Amino acid sequence: MKQRLTVLGSTGSIGTSTLDVVARHPDRYEIFALSAATQVDAIAAQCARFRPRFAAMASPAHARALRAALAAQGSATEVLDTPDALEAIASHPDVDAVMAAIVGAAGLAPCLAAARAGKRLLLANKEALVVGGEVFMSAVRDGGATLLPIDSEHSAIFQCLPEDAASWPRRVDHILLTASGGPFRTREPASLRDVTPEQACAHPNFSMGRKISVDSATMMNKALEVIEARWLFNLSPEQIRVVIHPQQIIHSMVQFKDASVLAQLGTPDMRVPIACGLAWPERIESGTPALDFNRLAALTFEEADAVRFPGLHLSWHALRAAPGTTAVLNAANEVAVASFLERRIRFDQIHRLNLETLEAVSPSNPDSLGALMDLDARARSAARHGAERLAA
Repeated sequence: MKQRLTVLGSTGSIGTSTLDVVARHPDRYEIFALSAATQVDAIAAQCARFRPRFAAMASPAHARALRAALAAQGSATEVLDTPDALEAIASHPDVDAVMAAIVGAAGLAPCLAAARAGKRLLLANKEALVVGGEVFMSAVRDGGATLLPIDSEHSAIFQCLPEDAASWPRRVDHILLTASGGPFRTREPASLRDVTPEQACAHPNFSMGRKISVDSATMMNKALEVIEARWLFNLSPEQIRVVIHPQQIIHSMVQFKDASVLAQLGTPDMRVPIACGLAWPERIESGTPALDFNRLAALTFEEADAVRFPGLHLSWHALRAAPGTTAVLNAANEVAVASFLERRIRFDQIHRLNLETLEAVSPSNPDSLGALMDLDARARSAARHGAERLAA
């Protein structure tokens, strides 16, 4: 039988890549539901091609616009805009797998719903683990969900680890997450105060959304990935390391206790980890060109510079602090990046605002979705006030 798939965030880069892989295998997959925030024309075109049962929009106004567009097409897709629409299409009894590709803390609730419903959950939303932590992992265990990482680095680690997770503590010494270093890898740290949003969004290897691109430029994306890896692989902070690898051919590595290292290599294309997650433990064609080792340039590695990328090192600080601190860091960073993209704070003030918010907000071990969202709201409020001070 075909695997029925819900794609949360279908108009973003991960969502569109997922649909590209699905389209290559019409005998294996069918789209059950799609969701988007505001891109009505894009999701209308997706509905015309994949004919999902449901499409969910972030607001009633965008839902009305989509209904009108689909009616003009003669589409039978039902458009949802209720507050629980994302949770509904993520946990629906007819859904087999969920691609969680919504950026930010907004993706946590539907990820929890899919986990509790025991779905095959393809996780491209870092924040589900950065914010959710133990609450999210408990939902995965209690619901009997299958959790498969889609971030290229975490997919690489997953592919290198033994299938017997119970053996990891006695076999694994540490993991190495690779990072491109972003567009400012070789730039003088003192000059970063003058970086513009356009420069920060110009990633050297990938075309991504603006928020993710800025996170790559500050290396906060890697800080979030360190936190994500702690929960995905049940590792201590000390067992997670980061190395700069500008070519992004090696996606990440695992070093075992006998000093041997396993690495996963591939063309820098998100369709590879997406195809891996969709078909695991099988392998399917992704549409990505294979590596040509006869033409491959030299592979280089550098230390992750704490002066140029101070935000990266907040991840280990947050993991060692009180439970909930990682949720504060994520909320602060979302506000800081938005403030930078709106040109209200400088690029080098993103880290300052994150640090000030961590110092201002004390979590109290949030143990539910409601408690996490309350903490998230407090952190955002503190970060917004901090952004106003910096902009003054």
